[in-house]
Amino acid sequence: MNNFTFNEIHQQPAMWRKELQALLAAKAEVSAFMHKYLTPDTDIVLTGAGTSAFIGDALCPVMRGMWRNVRSVPTTDIVTHAEYLLDRERPLLLVSFARSGNSPESVAAVNLANRMCKNVAHVYITCNKNGKLAQQAQGRDNVLSLLLPEETDDKSLAMTSSFSTMLLTCLMLGHIDRLEQDVELIEKTAKNAEVVIADYEEKLKEIAGRKFERGVFLGSGALKGIAEECHLKLQELTDGAVICKFDSFLGFRHGPKAVVNDKSLVVYLMTDQERVQRYERDLVKQVDANNKPVAQIIVIAGNKPELPEVKADLVVQMPYGYKDNDFYGIVPFVLVGQLLGFYASKAHGLNPDAPSVSGNIHRVVEGVTIYE
Repeated sequence: MNNFTFNEIHQQPAMWRKELQALLAAKAEVSAFMHKYLTPDTDIVLTGAGTSAFIGDALCPVMRGMWRNVRSVPTTDIVTHAEYLLDRERPLLLVSFARSGNSPESVAAVNLANRMCKNVAHVYITCNKNGKLAQQAQGRDNVLSLLLPEETDDKSLAMTSSFSTMLLTCLMLGHIDRLEQDVELIEKTAKNAEVVIADYEEKLKEIAGRKFERGVFLGSGALKGIAEECHLKLQELTDGAVICKFDSFLGFRHGPKAVVNDKSLVVYLMTDQERVQRYERDLVKQVDANNKPVAQIIVIAGNKPELPEVKADLVVQMPYGYKDNDFYGIVPFVLVGQLLGFYASKAHGLNPDAPSVSGNIHRVVEGVTIYE
């Protein structure tokens, strides 16, 4: 059995530091491109398929302070409904996230934007220098291609270091003109991830080995996007043996909470912003009082939430909190979902590098025909 997934999860802090240095070295070129194509009227669309689409979902709530007209639209929606989702008249900056750069929808979304929109520019954030997107970027003035460290081109089926490094790269892109000032914040982000691995991996492994059939991940704002990625990691790495859901804390009350039973794992990704956390604490207390999940995990960056009456099985406490002025802090939360997925996969007798026994899912999607 290979250990791609294990290594790709654990290499993430090093990859983030490596990508930071790459962007600092390319800052002048990157900044010039962004100033050329990013205007107050530019429609910014963050796009990708599957996990790559979830990057945009996590980014939008925190990047609107930098990019006002930013939206997250999956390539899988653009391919079928481009006429409703792309504005032909407004300037468009299409930011494409792609591990391989070879997914049919990724290439098709770019081609559709080029054909439909009068004024379009592209940012490719990809992990594969030999992928179709990276190759397509060569010689095009309206394309900024950001190639991530080669190691982030995850060899396992599940995207781990590719997801987090693409996410962090776009956050740094939003702050490209002040990136030197953010070095300390990004270092704290990497250290938070190292704490998750060093202090909590063994307990996460133990919980992942328990018998549960459902997994629920909850988050507010940008952490809802991280919860979305976590839910997929646990579900795909167990080959669907564990069915997972994600939601916001407040949204979960409106029907989806029915999924919680005595065969469920519930993971709360909690903010350290008091105005938001008060709503999150209320939901945690309600679930704890009314349900009997197999396990409850609270994940927090900063101080522990005040929940003395709640019997959480694990509180993952990262030392460096994140406030409104530090949007990098959302990134390390994803490691909890990744580690749970990895160890649950092994607990189900699967190979985490290739967990799909049925062959229903592949590292690069198969069976998609793009029609004119």
